Amino acid sequence: MNVLYENSNLTICEKPIGIVSQSTPDGRGFTDMAAQLFGYAAIINRLDTAVGGAVLFAKNEKSASQLSKLASEQSINKTYLVVVEGKPTEDRGVYKDLLFKDSGKNKSFVVKRERKGVKKASLEYEVLETIVYGGKTLSLVRIKLHTGRTHQIRVQFSSRKMPLCGDGKYGSKDNGCRVSLWSHKISLSDGEGSIEAVSYPPKENYPWNLFNI
Repeated sequence: MNVLYENSNLTICEKPIGIVSQSTPDGRGFTDMAAQLFGYAAIINRLDTAVGGAVLFAKNEKSASQLSKLASEQSINKTYLVVVEGKPTEDRGVYKDLLFKDSGKNKSFVVKRERKGVKKASLEYEVLETIVYGGKTLSLVRIKLHTGRTHQIRVQFSSRKMPLCGDGKYGSKDNGCRVSLWSHKISLSDGEGSIEAVSYPPKENYPWNLFNI
């Protein structure tokens, strides 16, 4: 396991693509792996199975309670890298939407009105690089989440006709990769000082290899 940061109360580790974030009955989840290494592990930010990168764990129950509180207060800063098909109109900006999660389909949708089950979603983005590859425009985008909704980044960009490269669930026709979303950086203050850990996507893999990361 690649440990990016560790102290007595928490650790930030790099989750590989293809591993379930939480514990599983067969003990093969990423949380299970962390618990085997540290003795105790409570996951604070879950990633989809197809997504890799920085994941925050509490190493004891007291820390789990404190970190969960920080997460609910949006005091844990999470930055992601994505490759989207197309390019945002502006090089930087904020996307705000109302999202509804269809649990049966395990899919989220942007909706126009607030109603039961609908939650506000907000993120800010910055376009880092845009290229044309195979006749298609692709953009490397850095994202900071303001909220943590199911598939939030994926659905907010897809709703603007910019699905993440490889994300067939939300409209991408590119079968050359899995969903191009990476948990890049986690930063917070745990009372003892500022903490920051950075993870980079596999630079040899498409489409990350097309950009200067």
